Amino acid sequence: MALLTAETFRLQFNNKRRLRRPYYPRKALLCYQLTPQNGSTPTRGYFENKKKCHAEICFINEIKSMGLDETQCYQVTCYLTWSPCSSCAWELVDFIKAHDHLNLRIFASRLYYHWCKPQQDGLRLLCGSQVPVEVMGFPEFADCWENFVDHEKPLSFNPYKMLEELDKNSRAIKRRLDRIKQS
Repeated sequence: MALLTAETFRLQFNNKRRLRRPYYPRKALLCYQLTPQNGSTPTRGYFENKKKCHAEICFINEIKSMGLDETQCYQVTCYLTWSPCSSCAWELVDFIKAHDHLNLRIFASRLYYHWCKPQQDGLRLLCGSQVPVEVMGFPEFADCWENFVDHEKPLSFNPYKMLEELDKNSRAIKRRLDRIKQS
């Protein structure tokens, strides 16, 4: 599996409300881990948005192409830089309903257009369809960092300090998501 560079992780999973200059495009990335319930080795990978295909749709297509044993249960954990858009929320719900042997959990670094009603409806739809959507905290950022980032190159920053800052920034985002779920 190809790994994210440390710099890509630092920039794209950054959940600060405002970015300092120089600005950079915030991309949608989805890192996934598929773990069979029988305890065998997990499968990992990541996707980013393409011109005509959101990362979530690429992920769905990848899982479908694996030809998973439907008598076996699987735990799927996804770490996203942005929560799913409303269109992808519907696609994920349809996918999970058709694949009841998959247990999907979604953790997002940031909320995608959280002030727009259609995006809020998409988040509520996911949560109401047994696809929990949560905001990444320290354990999720650390797991993503450990399993999806290339650690061989020297770093220009302190990863532990970065993970603590991401966790601190998550508190306001978690409160925002809780308000959306309750409305």
